[in-house]
Amino acid sequence: MTALATIYSLIYQFGDNFAYLVLAALGLAIIFGMMGVINLAHGEFIMCGAYVTIVTAKQGLPLPLAMLLGALAAALAGIVIERLVIRHLYDRLFDSVVATWAISLIVQQSMLLLAGPSIEGISTPFGSFVFGEYSFSVYRAILPVVAIGILAALYWLFFRTNYGICARATMQNARMAQCLGLRTDRLYSLTFALGAGLAGLTGALYAPTMTAVPTMGTNFIVQAFVSVVVGGANVIAGTTPAAGILAIIQTALTASYGQLFGQIGLLLTVIIVIRLMPQGLGHLFGRSR
Repeated sequence: MTALATIYSLIYQFGDNFAYLVLAALGLAIIFGMMGVINLAHGEFIMCGAYVTIVTAKQGLPLPLAMLLGALAAALAGIVIERLVIRHLYDRLFDSVVATWAISLIVQQSMLLLAGPSIEGISTPFGSFVFGEYSFSVYRAILPVVAIGILAALYWLFFRTNYGICARATMQNARMAQCLGLRTDRLYSLTFALGAGLAGLTGALYAPTMTAVPTMGTNFIVQAFVSVVVGGANVIAGTTPAAGILAIIQTALTASYGQLFGQIGLLLTVIIVIRLMPQGLGHLFGRSR
């Protein structure tokens, strides 16, 4: 029984790490893959989703609706930022990096002034269960299933809808897509809103599991960038296998040597992948396909 509990504990940790890496990276991967924008304000969209979820849940709104409202709030904020700032910085990579970093600092300090250093969180739903000598959170066990469901929804969106066809065409050759009559500016706005909304949904999903502070997005940003760098610009064929491989590495090192070595393993993996496959795993799988 002890051996089975240990094995299940490792599977549980793998699923938890996989969900964390996937959910943290999806919005960033979509914006970078289609628009070529490195969004350093990604963590602030995550924070927005978490804060809106907590505030509306405390007002009596059911938690699923509060989470949906958090994702929508982040998406609306993404539309505003894209129209006011990002739209003027396409094809200016370094300028967009500096601009989104400035937005990140402004939002963090504004939330610190408005809401204080932290706000009272909400309890984790569904309780916990015991297997062997270990206790596990039911909610965190559900998150990998939610992550897989979001991946399936994104696959349907990008490969089974008209928006997906136009978005992939714009991603491959934006100038040619524009010459063929596509409104690439509108596609960019929708794509940035989608990426921001996914970031907000990540914050909403993890709001019951962590302390809500203005800098909470920084807890996600390292894992998000690690997954995107390893996976490459391809959201489905890159981010998913990258998150799986990184979750295996992190789980094995954390179980053997502790959480610090798990983080070091992720960073070493990035260095190796950049050296051997600069375009990421997505390019490798796309070429074999």
